[in-house]
Amino acid sequence: MFTSWRIWLLRRFGVYAHLPRMFRQLWQCSPALTLGSIGLRLVQAIQPPLALYVAKLIVDDVIRLDGHADSLAGSPRLEMWLAVEFALIIMSDLTSRAMALVDALLNERYINAVSIALMDHAATLDLAQFESSELQDLLERARRQASGRNNLLVQLFNIGQTALTAVTLVIGVVAFAPWMVVVLIVGLLPAAAGEARFNAEAYRLMRAKTAERREMEYLRHVGASAEHAKEIKLFGLGGFLVGRFRTAANTVLEQNRGLALRRFGWSGLFAAIGSLAYYGVYIIIVRDTVRGQFSVGDLTFLSGSFLRLHSLLSSLLLGITQTAGQAQYLDDFFAFLDLRPVITTPVVTQPFPSPIRHGIRFRNVGFRYPGTNRWALRHLELSIGAGETVALVGENGAGKTTIVKLLTRLYEPDEGEITVDGVLLRDMDLDDLRAHIGVIFQDFVRYSLTAAENIAVGRIGALEDSARIMAAAREGLADGVVEKLPLGYDQPLGKRVAKGRDLSGGEWQKIAISRAYMRDADLLILDEPTSALDARAEADVFDRMRALRQGKSALVISHRFSTVRTADRIIVLEHGQILESGTHDDLLARNGRYAELFALQAAGYQ
Repeated sequence: MFTSWRIWLLRRFGVYAHLPRMFRQLWQCSPALTLGSIGLRLVQAIQPPLALYVAKLIVDDVIRLDGHADSLAGSPRLEMWLAVEFALIIMSDLTSRAMALVDALLNERYINAVSIALMDHAATLDLAQFESSELQDLLERARRQASGRNNLLVQLFNIGQTALTAVTLVIGVVAFAPWMVVVLIVGLLPAAAGEARFNAEAYRLMRAKTAERREMEYLRHVGASAEHAKEIKLFGLGGFLVGRFRTAANTVLEQNRGLALRRFGWSGLFAAIGSLAYYGVYIIIVRDTVRGQFSVGDLTFLSGSFLRLHSLLSSLLLGITQTAGQAQYLDDFFAFLDLRPVITTPVVTQPFPSPIRHGIRFRNVGFRYPGTNRWALRHLELSIGAGETVALVGENGAGKTTIVKLLTRLYEPDEGEITVDGVLLRDMDLDDLRAHIGVIFQDFVRYSLTAAENIAVGRIGALEDSARIMAAAREGLADGVVEKLPLGYDQPLGKRVAKGRDLSGGEWQKIAISRAYMRDADLLILDEPTSALDARAEADVFDRMRALRQGKSALVISHRFSTVRTADRIIVLEHGQILESGTHDDLLARNGRYAELFALQAAGYQ
């Protein structure tokens, strides 16, 4: 029996174990505001019992005088109690307003601090973790709790205040009749137990429906965003998206409705039990006053105290169970913060060889994406010489982008090793490694920032270096794009910001290519860098890249043979292995897969 109760208590209230950690976060936001919030509540907590006791003294004095005084001046003690009561009213009002101000300021700081902690920690996690649906569900719940549970500690402070007020009232009531408090508490226990059960059910339901809510959020974004508007209109997708959203929403709504109805019915019954206990005791107090066991002042104090105590104990018991229910959500938030990346910087590091003097080498490299048994790469032997431009070609799924992810340590190989001038990638500092590599992916991010900031993200530490930003824009052919903008480099880009201007796909790609030049890296990686550019712009990009490379290495991935034919060496990949390697002319002469693919693409222009 004891064990089952212990398990029940741990399930319901064990989640409070996270609260010290949450309190430390709140304290770090502002020690002064945290102390102020606690101190004001202590002051506020003792005011109701004092006010009730002063009211009792006033009533007793009035009855004692019973017309024997012509005015209040005839009773200095009554005047004093009235003045004390007035002072307590003023102090209660001022304390309440001060608490509201302090809590608002503290909540705002806490929301910001938690959001920063969430973003800061997310930046440390591995790409594999972000590509996991389980982590996406956890991140979605953590993100919601970061903004939705910010007042939990404030609620706990309120519970502490309520408890202190209740204790002082209980002391006063116990002096008259201890059994009254016992009856009241017993009458309120069913409501508290019911609330705890329904809070736990609500959390389980929310957790079970995280995937559906994430889908709803995605559908809501797609159905009302500028970037999807063209296809939605042209393909007539509005009704389809609304239907999908309605189906998911109705499923969640139906389950929430069932829980809400059950909660309403049982909560009403339990509340009635508590009210019955309160009014039973109240009738006994009135009866004993009529019998002369209590004075009218005692009746005033006891009835007021008991009414307040009923409300306080109800609030206290329900508040404890509700905050226990809310504290369950902290599991998700802190579980996310406790995630640790697998790919980390070693304790002892080797510097990135700069400049690269010999080259980059893949030795017997094999890799499988998490959760799959298929090898994306296997037994890969690949080298990129110092100052050499190597192009990777192959059909989708051949392993081209996987090579880039391994080279930048977004993933670790399952087999083999990757070195730069003989130094293992895993022995390098992660930040140092990535600082020497400039990467532009085909699905580059279009930041809702200014044009200058969009280029500067290539090396964000040089954000204030306007000359470097403009030089990078020239090399990436984005200077012409920026010149057409009303605010030039200060022009916000994208429709999500005020005064934002959107760009065409080719213009955005020039901005992205400029980021690579902004980085001034030892190794430049371009993954489909010119897919949205016209033929002339594409030729200009690669002419500039060849002129500016100055002995630096480059890795180019492209389906356009007009792009790759100028590379020093072309590597044809198939099923994660090298099928062919050589110059454009060499590969055409071999009449192998490269020649076949080249002929297929050339036929499209005839």
